[in-house]
Amino acid sequence: MLFHIHHCRGIGLKGTKRLFEALPALPTLFELSPSVIQKITRQTSANLQLFYKDLHSFPTDRYLKLYEENDIQWITIMDPDYPHSLKHVYDPPFLLFLKGDKSLLQAQKKLAIIGSRDATSYTINILHSMIPTLVAKHIVIVSGLAKGADTVAHKEAISAGGKTIGVIASGFDHIYPRENENLAGEMMENHLLLTEYPPYVKPERWHFPLRNRIISGLSEAVLITEARKKSGTFITADYALSEGRDVLCIPGAVGDPLAEGTNSLIQQGAKMVLSIEDIFSELGV
Repeated sequence: MLFHIHHCRGIGLKGTKRLFEALPALPTLFELSPSVIQKITRQTSANLQLFYKDLHSFPTDRYLKLYEENDIQWITIMDPDYPHSLKHVYDPPFLLFLKGDKSLLQAQKKLAIIGSRDATSYTINILHSMIPTLVAKHIVIVSGLAKGADTVAHKEAISAGGKTIGVIASGFDHIYPRENENLAGEMMENHLLLTEYPPYVKPERWHFPLRNRIISGLSEAVLITEARKKSGTFITADYALSEGRDVLCIPGAVGDPLAEGTNSLIQQGAKMVLSIEDIFSELGV
């Protein structure tokens, strides 16, 4: 039933959450009148009309078959293999689409690595040095397939023979950025790519901050390399802190715009990383 609701337009994450909380038996939703559904979900009339139409017409069986034919797996928040740590974040995704090695979700140690899309040689050199040692300890690297630090993290994990998980802000048919389509293909074959959006959904600006809660929610800790003071990286750090995750930061030069974010987080209490041992101590390795 969650699969069906997830594909309906006009409902959104908040509306789905309200339905989930109000209806212990979701199949009874089909029996409800539009006015009752609107009262539960607090949708606008336009969105309610869209949702009610899709609720009673979306071809679920056809999409289930289509996903199976294209090796797209999916899990809901009610499934036993849904990541326990993700279940307890603020507004957890009710459904995840997966391509690749689903078993990576159950890896004991997962470290999110994020940073600036304008990552410099400083980030590249540090990750090139650290990631082989991390994956040698069977730590799975989680990131967002974005330009810059994310791309470096995924590629270094792969080249070092480790495993990596990519969390994207679109459906599988619309990999973003397009320059990472080959990297995404490699990850869908031998690692794991996941998203809360159906394959046909294009990336929207507001998807990216939401995506960050999944990155931090999957991981035991979040390592930040370079970041401006006001950036999407800060959103992920906020999610991590609110979820009780450790936030680790690589310090940078005073006055460097790409170090302002990390240095500020350290000043606020984030763990300063000066060596690989600092990461191991936080992960209990």
